[in-house]
Amino acid sequence: LPLLLKATLLRLASGSYHPFYNGFYYNHIMSDNGHGEDKVDYFNGARLVVETSKDPVYSYNGANVTLPCHYRYEPDLGPKRKIRIKWSKLRDDYTKEQDVMVAIGKTYMAFGDFKGRAHIHQASRQEASLVISDVRLKDDGKYRCEVIDGLEDESDVVDLRLQGIVFPYQPPRGQYRLNFHEAEQVCQDQGAILANFNQLFQAWSEGLDWCNAGWLADGTVQYPIRLPRKPCGGVHLAPGIRSYGPRHRHLHRFDAFCFSSALKGEVFYLDRPAGMTLEEAKQSCQDAGAEIARVGQLYSAWKFLGLDRCNAGWLADGSVRYPIVTPRANCGPAEPGVRSFGFPSKGRFGVFCYRER
Repeated sequence: LPLLLKATLLRLASGSYHPFYNGFYYNHIMSDNGHGEDKVDYFNGARLVVETSKDPVYSYNGANVTLPCHYRYEPDLGPKRKIRIKWSKLRDDYTKEQDVMVAIGKTYMAFGDFKGRAHIHQASRQEASLVISDVRLKDDGKYRCEVIDGLEDESDVVDLRLQGIVFPYQPPRGQYRLNFHEAEQVCQDQGAILANFNQLFQAWSEGLDWCNAGWLADGTVQYPIRLPRKPCGGVHLAPGIRSYGPRHRHLHRFDAFCFSSALKGEVFYLDRPAGMTLEEAKQSCQDAGAEIARVGQLYSAWKFLGLDRCNAGWLADGSVRYPIVTPRANCGPAEPGVRSFGFPSKGRFGVFCYRER
């Protein structure tokens, strides 16, 4: 195999042959600098063009989504050719790619978390769209659609954004106690993931104002300010996202900004006349065929299902909270939101439960 590969490469490098013929025409020419140096083969015929959606594609947790991608030749070469399609997921800084799937004709292979959830949609000629089923929180991000035909290789990028909610999170032991890895874990424990910058920015544009700094998924520490004030960067700074930049993921400690999307199930409230301890609350949810709700589930139910309850209830992390859609007397501030009583060591309250549909 190495000898065959070497022979092929030597043939491609030889000026006496066209490197590859696939309906295109490649021309091997000399550079214009007069030194007799070979110039890279250039394309002198039909051009491969790949296009995806210029606008973000929106979806939500548990849904199915199609990321559009089409390719064409200029001029058109007629019948569909057997080409290779590759989809990758990009990091925000474009420095690393995660393989999603590759396909040649009707044969394809998905990788990692996308196994069993991703396939190519080819309903029309020269289509290379990616279908992702049972969308997960970590699927949010940029995807590259790459089409390879012989020596031609073109790609374009499409942005998948999950509809969701960002919420700040502090653990029971107090403010600024989480390194990056602990922040990742506490968000996961609450049915969420660490938010990325785009998600935090969207939350800020929708009104999120929070003066405590928190980790984001890229390892930076930031916080959103709508109303500039002295403890939050100063009164003379414009509203926006304040950033501490990248921090040491093991040594530095802050809060976390978590991101949760729509729910597959429902959140409901249970109570007893005398209230319940945390352990009694967990048991009550189990007796109802459910489990005690996590913080991310309560936020999602508040935003996407309109859950409005002026009664405080236990959650799985030991906090006591309640969601308000329509502010009213004796239900906290004048703005909608999820109110918190912190992590009481004693007391008897109702409970918010979560049950899959």
